Formats: sequence, structure tokens, C-alpha cells
Amino acid sequence: MRKPPRAWGPAVRHFFGTLAGRAVLVTTATALVSVIATTMVALPIAIRSVNTQVRTELMNQTVLAVELLTDERPAVRARIVDRLRAEGVEIYLIRNGRADRAGLPPRVVRRVAAGETVDIRGRVSGRLSFVAARPLPGRAGGVVLTRKVATNLAARVLGGVWVALVIGLAGGVLAGTVLARFVTRPIARAAAAATRLSSGDRSVRISRAGPSEAARLADAFNQLAAALQTSEGRERDFLLSVSHELRTPLATIRGYAEALADQVITGDDTAGAGATMLGEAQRLDRLISDLLVLSRLEAADLPLDVTEVDLAELVRDAGRAWAARCGADGPSLTVETPDGPVVVHTDAGRIRQVLDGLCENALRVVPAGAPLILAARPTGDGEGRFVEARDREGRLVAASGRLSGGIVEVRDGGPGFTDDDLAVAFERGELNRRYRGVREVGSGLGLALAARLVTRLGGRITAGHAPEGGAMFTVELYRSRTMG
Repeated sequence: MRKPPRAWGPAVRHFFGTLAGRAVLVTTATALVSVIATTMVALPIAIRSVNTQVRTELMNQTVLAVELLTDERPAVRARIVDRLRAEGVEIYLIRNGRADRAGLPPRVVRRVAAGETVDIRGRVSGRLSFVAARPLPGRAGGVVLTRKVATNLAARVLGGVWVALVIGLAGGVLAGTVLARFVTRPIARAAAAATRLSSGDRSVRISRAGPSEAARLADAFNQLAAALQTSEGRERDFLLSVSHELRTPLATIRGYAEALADQVITGDDTAGAGATMLGEAQRLDRLISDLLVLSRLEAADLPLDVTEVDLAELVRDAGRAWAARCGADGPSLTVETPDGPVVVHTDAGRIRQVLDGLCENALRVVPAGAPLILAARPTGDGEGRFVEARDREGRLVAASGRLSGGIVEVRDGGPGFTDDDLAVAFERGELNRRYRGVREVGSGLGLALAARLVTRLGGRITAGHAPEGGAMFTVELYRSRTMG
């Protein structure tokens, strides 16, 4: 019966695909390379050291052999020869310029016969050997000792390397395991916390334990979790405020519709009911439009038509439109514009949308007779300056300086904002949450929408305290950007 394939192959591949597996692999490979490199360096040194030691010992033995061979007793000489041969050393005697037996290189025989000391490597009887010779004192001859050069010395040294190799591999695996556990523990802890965070537990946090990198990872995760918790809290508050804003006009429309259906309202009252329902429907439409524009702004696909726009003329047009809505029972509207144009590059329709939203907010809270000012002016010398150079054909060749453009202000004499309000004025629904039930508020979308629109157009909007005692919104727009 055929056995099923083993599953350890994919498991091994998965292990070495992890950070722990790669740490083990790297440390093991490092240990292996270290052992091999050490062997490659140490092997020639070891062989050279052994050979030097053998030659030194052989030369020392020639001194002993010369002293003992001067003994005339044959038994003594025989014991010397047998003892040397037991150690792998062959002994030759040179007398009258001739060796007692064949095999020595002729040059060795000649040098010894001439009374020289010899320490060389050469071939003796066809084998590579160390050759050491000394002349006999007072005689025409000498003694020659030879010892075969060990040809398997490198193999014997390499044969012992496997022990170091196994120890090195074991040390590499152990070091890699310890390192992997040390390195991956903060990552595994962060992954487990991220899983809990994605499942909805926004209270999860990571302790700042381990090395500095792990501490930074914990800080980043904790900041992310805190920001997500805060963001979701604000999102809930925003949805609650939007739900409230949707429910109020829907309740009004439903009440009048039921009254009309039940014929509770008839005759001349029908027109008034229809006008009320129309107004509430328009309020719903504005709220839904604001939500749609906000979603498109966050998706970065809102179409913009950027052209040269005269802010002074745009503010005057807005003033004429809002003068009728202010009326005798509304705030006192004033338009402040310079005599000349204030030209910027922007989308006129979107800036008018921002102005209308700011005016509608002011009209909701500013009491009758209190000032409401729409103003436009160019940036002052300290606020922006732009200098450019063009060639004869009108092409821009150099430009420098600050950004130049214009400023639009909406100021009022209403209740205004506190310093804490200014810090969150452009956050969705924040002012609605703070002042719901205290004074009349909108959906909480208008200022957030204005801030995002101005930012998308490359401008800047800020909130502050107006000289008239209420709120002041300043929109700064630019003509062109610094170049060169």
C-alpha cells in the first residue's frame, strides 16, 4: 500500500519563511562559514607547524645518533638503529664518500662526505622524505637520518574538522533560536494585539517591554489604538447629531403629510403646510448634499474648476444675495471690498459655497441688528509678495518670494466662540455636540465642509474672535506658488 506523502516539507518551508526560521538559517550559515573559513586558514599553518616540528626533531636525533655511533660496540649501534626505525626513521652511514646502502640522493652523500650538515626535503628510495645529516667527528663520513613526509596529514586535519563543524552548527541553531525568540516576541505581541483591535476591542494596549525598537513599536500601536478609539467616539457623536438633524425635518414633514392625508388641514391652511414641508425638504436636501460633498472630498475625486477669480466681485455678489435674507429682522449686513480687483486662482463656485455656508451659520445665531460683515482684501506686504521674471515671449523664467493672493473674511457680532471652541471648530459635529440645546445649531457639517474645500483649493481657513464681538472666519487664497 502506498504511503501518503509527508507533510513536513511544506512545514519546513513555512518555518524558513518566518522571521524565526530565517534568523536560525542566518546564524547557522554564519557558524558554518566561520568554521570553514577558520579551517581554510588554519590548515596550512597546522601542516607547516607539524613539518617544522618533524624536521627539528630529526635534526636533534642526528646529534644523538652521531654521539652514539661513535661507540665501537656493535650491540649498541644495533640498538640505536632499531630504536630509530621503530620511530619511522631510517639511518644511513657515509664512509669514504659512499653510503652503506642505496637510496640516498647523490648530492646528500657528497655534502656529508665534504663535512657539511644537511637539513632538506628530498626523495629517498623514491619517497618524499625529510633528510637530516651530520658528519662524524674525526672520521671521513657521517650519519644520515630520513623520515617519510606524511602525505595524509591534511586529510587527518580535515577529518577532525567535522567535530568543530557539528559544534558550530549546533551553536548556530541555538543562537538563532534564542535570537528569533527575542526578536519575534514583540512582533507576535503586536500581532495578537492588532487581532484584538480588529475584532473591536479598542482598549487593548501593548506594554513597553524589550529593546528600544520594541518600545517604539508599542508606542506607535498604542497611539494608533488611542486615535482609533477617539475617532470612533467622534464618529458616533457625529452620526448621532446627523441622525438628530435628519429626524427633525422628517418628523415635521411626516406630521404635515398625515394632517393633509387625514384632511385635518384644509382650505387656506394647505398653502402654509406645503411651504413648511418644502422648507424642511430643502433643509434635508442641503444636509444630504453636504454629506455627499464631504464624502467626495475625502475620496479626493471632487471636480474643481480653478480659474482667475476676483474675490472682491465674488464677495459683492454674495452680499447682494444675503442682503435679502437678512431683512429688517436680521443682522445688519455690511460688505467691505477694495476699489480694485483681488485676483486669485481658485474655484469661484466652491468659494461661494464656503461663503454661503459661513453666512448661513452666522444668520442662525446672530441677533437682529448685530453686525455681519463680508470682506475681501489682498494680502498685505507682510503676508505675501510674489516677484516673477518673463522673457520677451511672455514665458516665466524665474520667480521668487512668498505666496500672493487675497483674503475673504466673514465676521459677526453674535455669541462667538471660546478659545476651546476655536481648536475644534472645523471638526465634524463637534460644535453641534457642544451647543445642542444651548443655542440654535446646524448639522455640524458646514465648517468641516468649508475647511476641506479650502484645503483642496490650496488655501487656508482659520477661526478667531471678531472685533465686532462674535466669530471671525478668515479664508486665505493664493494667486500662484513660489517657484525657482
